[in-house]
Amino acid sequence: MRNNVLMIVNPVSGGLDKSEYIKETALFAAGENLNFVLYETSGEDDISKIRRLNERFTPKRIIVAGGDGTLKMVVEAVENQDVILGILPAGSSNGLAAELNLVKTLEENLKIAFGDNYAEMDVVIINQQKSLHLSDLGLNAKLIKNYEKSSIHGKWGYVLQAFTTLIDVDELFLATITANNQVVECLVRMIVIANAKKYGTGVVINPVGVMNDGKFELIILKNLDLKVFGKIITGNMPVDLQDVEIISTDQATIKTNVPVSFQIDGEYCGAVNELQVSISPHKLKVAIA
Repeated sequence: MRNNVLMIVNPVSGGLDKSEYIKETALFAAGENLNFVLYETSGEDDISKIRRLNERFTPKRIIVAGGDGTLKMVVEAVENQDVILGILPAGSSNGLAAELNLVKTLEENLKIAFGDNYAEMDVVIINQQKSLHLSDLGLNAKLIKNYEKSSIHGKWGYVLQAFTTLIDVDELFLATITANNQVVECLVRMIVIANAKKYGTGVVINPVGVMNDGKFELIILKNLDLKVFGKIITGNMPVDLQDVEIISTDQATIKTNVPVSFQIDGEYCGAVNELQVSISPHKLKVAIA
């Protein structure tokens, strides 16, 4: 009996047609003598449906064509399963792929996705939800909220909502952070919870980030200039700001004085007053070059 490979495709992510991704992945699987199983997300109970497919076919590898949000969905569905994820970046937010240097041609990414090399990554747990890459409170999360409400997706939709968010920016919020047996209280515009170094734009937001060191970082952006933020989200400059504090830890609590927009891996999660954050070491296998 042939081994199975399961492909999860988000048909709307990034505003891209995924037919070529599906065709080429099916051909590659056939060349490897693998039984190809396809699932396209619909936005309706996808996690449960992916979980059932995983239990039925028990694939050793799952190929994901989508962005960070699609990857997160798959990880939620196959929790504690010994499976390698192969990434075909095809979303509006491809931060994890950028972190792993997977933003290449489809042909190159397929060879990596089906290859023998993989990395074991930590997973950050935020209010009992998994974060694979970067999550944040504040300005960027509000941008993602506006993007998800917009009818224009893809790169240009993201840029448009960046301008909308900057025009209608909120005031600074007060954050109380408890980590490493210390309490930090500060006025901030944005707090990044990072299990990686850079956003999908390529901008380094967490220079000390390592994805398998048993820790995550809190990047506290205090008096963040709006022009600088615009450059950060469009990938035009690295972060080199004096008014930034970085806390490296394995557990933290973040409380805010008002509800603040919050996102996980490019998916808006609502406004929150409190986050409980911890690390779960080496829980995820991802194919790498």
